[in-house]
Amino acid sequence: MVYLNLEKQKYVTKLNLIGVHECKPDSKNRVALPAALKRQLQGVISDGFVVKRSVFQSCLELYPMQEWNTVMEKLNRLNRFVKKNADFIRMYTAGVRIVEVDGNGRLLIPKELGAFAGIKEEIILSAAGRIIEIWDKDTYEKIINDDQVDFGALAEDVMGQFGPDEHNPLS
Repeated sequence: MVYLNLEKQKYVTKLNLIGVHECKPDSKNRVALPAALKRQLQGVISDGFVVKRSVFQSCLELYPMQEWNTVMEKLNRLNRFVKKNADFIRMYTAGVRIVEVDGNGRLLIPKELGAFAGIKEEIILSAAGRIIEIWDKDTYEKIINDDQVDFGALAEDVMGQFGPDEHNPLS
């Protein structure tokens, strides 16, 4: 979906990314974006991306630039003269890198961020909503198939707060 942002007089694409893609980085840590993902990113791919460490998992998060700018607008509202705010911003943005898709449709995964995520030979690009998670394939499969997590209970805790709604296919 595309709409006009009157404040900035620029067309902005509202993202709802979807899909899980297996990829193999080349010897220089570049990953070719799958065609299905490139199509979904069509309106934003030329603006570039921000890649960062995930807060909760050993994976990376890839933000289209417009989404990252939205996150930064929220962070910039925090008072940096409050120590916990300044500490949070510093830790949240530690290791953040701007990355672009090259002429061959590849994205470079910075070496230190790849090391944080434990990326070895194969990766998973997990697109959901406005961001793409970048996982080492083995780590992703362990997380998804973790017997210790009761997905039904988790779904109830997270989604159970929403009542029946004809617009909510999960109700």
